Amino acid sequence: MSGHDAAAAPPAAGAPQQRPADGRGLKRVLGLPSLFFFGLAYMVPLAAFTTYGIVTDMTRGHLPTAFLVTLAAMAFTALGYANMVRAYPVAGSAYTYTQQSFGPSAGFLTGWALLLDYIFLPTISYIVIGLYLGIAIPSVPGWIWVLLAIALVTGLNVLGIKLVTGMNMVLVGAQGVFIAVFLAMSYLTVSGRSAPADLLAPFYSADFSLTALIAGSAILCLSFLGFDAISTLSEEARDPRKAIPRAIILCTVFCGLLFVLMSWAGHLVHPDWRNFADPDSASVEVMARAGGGFLAAFFTAAYAAACFASAMAAQSAVSRILFSMGRDGALPRRVFGAVHPRYRTPHLATLAVGAVSLLACVMSLDLAAALVSFGALIAFTFVNLSVIKHYAIGLGRRRGTDFLRYVLTPGIGVALTLWLWTSLSWLTFAIGLAWVAFGLLLLLRLTRGFTRPAPTMDHHGG
Repeated sequence: MSGHDAAAAPPAAGAPQQRPADGRGLKRVLGLPSLFFFGLAYMVPLAAFTTYGIVTDMTRGHLPTAFLVTLAAMAFTALGYANMVRAYPVAGSAYTYTQQSFGPSAGFLTGWALLLDYIFLPTISYIVIGLYLGIAIPSVPGWIWVLLAIALVTGLNVLGIKLVTGMNMVLVGAQGVFIAVFLAMSYLTVSGRSAPADLLAPFYSADFSLTALIAGSAILCLSFLGFDAISTLSEEARDPRKAIPRAIILCTVFCGLLFVLMSWAGHLVHPDWRNFADPDSASVEVMARAGGGFLAAFFTAAYAAACFASAMAAQSAVSRILFSMGRDGALPRRVFGAVHPRYRTPHLATLAVGAVSLLACVMSLDLAAALVSFGALIAFTFVNLSVIKHYAIGLGRRRGTDFLRYVLTPGIGVALTLWLWTSLSWLTFAIGLAWVAFGLLLLLRLTRGFTRPAPTMDHHGG
């Protein structure tokens, strides 16, 4: 992350440089705090409770340990993103890194797969908003809340990334207040009992099963999706080669440890994990036991706000992936490569994402989550492979500490992401592979059967 690293490993010939502020590119306004809060909003600090009951039951009451395992797996990939953004500080994320390391065709297909992750992450947030607010206010149908959320989030993203990050800071702050209240009330509940709590039971007990733990850890991968989205803001960061890697690593580790802490507190409050009335809504049972109806209602409001913040961050990220691909000619340039003349945002790409998000009115949460998993794991695998290709093979940095940073660490990241693939269902593979096949057909059309070069990054243009 230091300046020495950037100097010691200059980008290869043709590598993308930071775009000049010539009025045609995106506006550089983000520092480390804004990037960090953007990542927090995308990941959602309250995501520990999304699959709380399901994974607690699956891991036999060892959810905190499962979060630790998933954090370890995600940390390796976060380091891979941090390494690659120093080499290529532009908006394309895994699409750019794979393209520059393995060629335009591989980059296009990776970017195409990545779209599954980014396009349907905001959709998941909209679905959850509709579910929670539909239950809280049954007189208003859930799809009404979905439409209102899509309209507001899309409008804010068109107006500018600075406004989005400002809103995200407020909404992340509201989640922080809830977490503090939850932890305080959990402490009072546990300390007020006559029998002392077993503080280590959530991490290891007689019910522990490694197989069950691994299965639960794979599902928790979804809770960490979002740290990678910080890399899509490289062209709007003031010092991307330093600020982006730091924000990625800080966000991953901070959220991972926060997930462990909250799931640990939840288990102490509600240790009889076999007796949840409904695993899907187990988090509400935990809140009710820790703080009664007040905390349960507070949780519903805070989680809806968290999903709104996540939708803003997710829609912002995917619009920049589409902008990057549109600018290169991989997608229609007039639509996806356009920048608003006043707000300096990819407004047409943002509107396109808002249109796709309307599927939240009819799509199931399970299907959206499956599509996100497929796209994310492809991107994570190729980012780690790109580190090896760019640094160890391309630049020859594979001795001493360089071997640890550019061979061993990304190699472990590849192995862990491939391992997570074993948890995907046949339906996920069927839909995901169909999406990739469609992308391959599009690539064949763009290259006229690979007789022409695939679209490549216009590194110095606007």
